[in-house]
Amino acid sequence: MRKLLVLALVGLVAQLIDGSLGMAYGLTSSTLLLVAGVAPAAASASVHLAEIGTTLAAGVAHWRFGNVDWRVVTRIALPGAVGAFAGATVLSSISTEAAAPWMAGILFTLGAYLLIRFARPLRTDRVGGRLRGRFLGPLGLVAGFVDATGGGGWGPVATPALLVSGRMEPRKVIGSVDTAEFVVAGAASIGFLIGLGTEGFLLPTVAALLIGGLIAAPLAAWLVRIVPAQLLGAAVGGVIVLTNARTLIRSAELDGPPRPALYALLAVGWLAALVLAVRALRRTRRARAEAASASPAAAAGAPAEAADVAPADEVPADLAATGTPAPR
Repeated sequence: MRKLLVLALVGLVAQLIDGSLGMAYGLTSSTLLLVAGVAPAAASASVHLAEIGTTLAAGVAHWRFGNVDWRVVTRIALPGAVGAFAGATVLSSISTEAAAPWMAGILFTLGAYLLIRFARPLRTDRVGGRLRGRFLGPLGLVAGFVDATGGGGWGPVATPALLVSGRMEPRKVIGSVDTAEFVVAGAASIGFLIGLGTEGFLLPTVAALLIGGLIAAPLAAWLVRIVPAQLLGAAVGGVIVLTNARTLIRSAELDGPPRPALYALLAVGWLAALVLAVRALRRTRRARAEAASASPAAAAGAPAEAADVAPADEVPADLAATGTPAPR
């Protein structure tokens, strides 16, 4: 019972992170299950089965808060489902011994990507236009495959790619990615069911993760407007990197002085990423405040037509925030 309560708490925290950041439910949950000694395929299968419920609740909550772009959802969800089914099939056919370092390597790489991505401000200078299907389709396919084989990865692959495009509001990126993940999680679960059978799913673990995630989903859809993604992304990335480094170091059979030296190096890198994230957060907030204070003055001293035109190199105030704005 104590273990199930801990798993429920993990599901709650993971969903809060995922709903606020657009990623990391699978990464956080799968990392914990691997540390607990669960086989990689069973861990990924259980997490994806739980995600069917959590992503459905998250999608409904994001839709009610106006955080979903349905055009984007439809163009990434179906290719994502194909990739997830293929990834589940591949992971189900690999032995536990071979899959453990493979899965830890994927999670480690995605965690490092989060550190790098959120240690610097997101680009917001390409506002406007529509994302094309020839970009969204391959993105969904790759993100779905990585998600199933790594036990998580849909958000870390899809969310930053859409954010960097600068063509969507951050809150709609997160809401659309979370909503599309319902289809991806369902396809991955079908793949694991075919490859592993019903015994591949740890049903008590699934139930605990699901309960925690369902409780957190509505709150996370609200938090997406106010949480500073800069700090949250860097913090989660560091936890994932350090945790999965443990599995990789054991697989490489590194003993003696190299092991603590590697942990120390990773910890220093995490600290540096957090410092850079704080600096980026302060810069964007300062730029937003300066833009807000300059706008009334510009409007008062310029013709009405000119007041509506922003300088070409100015970052829109609603996209300069590290959190996400309220819907207009």
